[in-house]
Amino acid sequence: MYRLPTFLLMILALSHSPAWADVRLPAIIGSNMVLQQKTNAPIWGWAEPGEEVKVQGSWQSTATSVQADAQGRWQVRLATPKSGDTHTITITGKNKITLDNVLAGEVWVGSGQSNMQWAVRNSNDSEREIQAADYPEIRLFYVQRKTADTPLTDCEGSWQVCSPATVPDFSAVAYFFARSLHQELGVPLGIINTSWGGTPAEAWTRRQILEADEDFRPIIDRFEAAQGSYADAKRKHEAQLAKWEKSVKEAKEAGKPTPRRPGFRHLGDPGNPHRPGTLYNAMLAPLIPYRIAGVIWYQGESNAGRAYQYRTLFPAMIRNWRADWGQGEFPFYFVQIAPYKGQTPEIRAAQLIAHRNTANTGIVVTMDIGNPDNIHPRNKQDVGKRLALWARSEHYGQEDLVHCGPLYRSFKVEGHRIRIFFDHTGSGLMAKGGALTDFVVAKEGGPFVPAQARIDGDSILVWSDQVSRPAEVRYGWENAAQPNLFNREKLPASPFRTDTRPGTTFGKY
Repeated sequence: MYRLPTFLLMILALSHSPAWADVRLPAIIGSNMVLQQKTNAPIWGWAEPGEEVKVQGSWQSTATSVQADAQGRWQVRLATPKSGDTHTITITGKNKITLDNVLAGEVWVGSGQSNMQWAVRNSNDSEREIQAADYPEIRLFYVQRKTADTPLTDCEGSWQVCSPATVPDFSAVAYFFARSLHQELGVPLGIINTSWGGTPAEAWTRRQILEADEDFRPIIDRFEAAQGSYADAKRKHEAQLAKWEKSVKEAKEAGKPTPRRPGFRHLGDPGNPHRPGTLYNAMLAPLIPYRIAGVIWYQGESNAGRAYQYRTLFPAMIRNWRADWGQGEFPFYFVQIAPYKGQTPEIRAAQLIAHRNTANTGIVVTMDIGNPDNIHPRNKQDVGKRLALWARSEHYGQEDLVHCGPLYRSFKVEGHRIRIFFDHTGSGLMAKGGALTDFVVAKEGGPFVPAQARIDGDSILVWSDQVSRPAEVRYGWENAAQPNLFNREKLPASPFRTDTRPGTTFGKY
């Protein structure tokens, strides 16, 4: 029988009464769900200690029996069928639970901050997209936003059949990803949206992981200092509120506009979603060990000011999820932050480094579909499609599919020019709209100057008459750059740099 990670077993033991009147299931296991097809899917819950629990899928001839342990926990693994029919699952103990309208198919988790949380109703062509969202074989699970200081065993949410009534407030990126896979693979899709706007990667990482690495110690130190100052900050805020309430009363009596309520956001606040581990505890741990195909991720904006640290923090979070899920190195495909005038290009470089250094990951470049004036681009359709391209090619075996734009691989100095080599050139490189733009070049340690560049086969030659001995090249290295290098499949190249000079976020933890 599958065993939960030790840390979750400890939490289960501490958080549940030793007796249950009825067999009970976590929210993630319910009617309308999708089970990962052709695998052994964990089904778990709670019952009275020692109670026999039987679990049977309608596709099975016999039930699987298990005895609840001393803490009332039980778990079985169901051998799931391939996609096809609609099923029921019956769980029987002292009571009986029947789960209806269950499908076997592909299950993915979508997580991150606001660009993942961003709803279908706020995306491009929202009215048309909502009205067209009649996909009974796509199932949506929206984890309600919550924080916790220790890992929880359950969350709030329920599986919903995708329809014009259920899709408007669901993650647009997750929905468009699921829709693309459903249409291309022809199988049911279950998509779990667990996201929270404005949140940093450390909130989605188990605190013990952060505490075990000296590079992340500043995150813990900030949090512990905030805990120490919280009570005093709270008192000061309450005093400000008292003054505000008095001024509101005076303004109303004088017929004047009322002043704005003073805000209060403090890392020491128990409800603050930025606290290390708090979202992992409340919004991810309850999903484990639900069997999944993989994860899609859209986050990084809240870590941009610490982009250098993100190069290792993000991979540590991925390793954390994979280890605790116990499914090996499942696919983890993520979106590179789009161009935005208030966002350093170093966060995109950190994401590219994380992709190179972390197995079975994929990076979706969005340099052509962002909005330099808005950190929340409304075009989520192409984001979802590009995430699905990675899944189709790398996970589902559509090997001839070009799924990524050019990614920098290496360079070679050739006299007064530098030759740049790429992966994922597809059927060839191309410049969209004319000559190549956004290349700069420098001698070793010197200032970067605008460069000329031209495509030469599957590589690019870069040079400048101002630099006789070029050593370093950068491409798209601006906050709101909109460069024009693509492959012929019209997928954009990621920004890159060949140098290793310390950036503006170096040393910021």
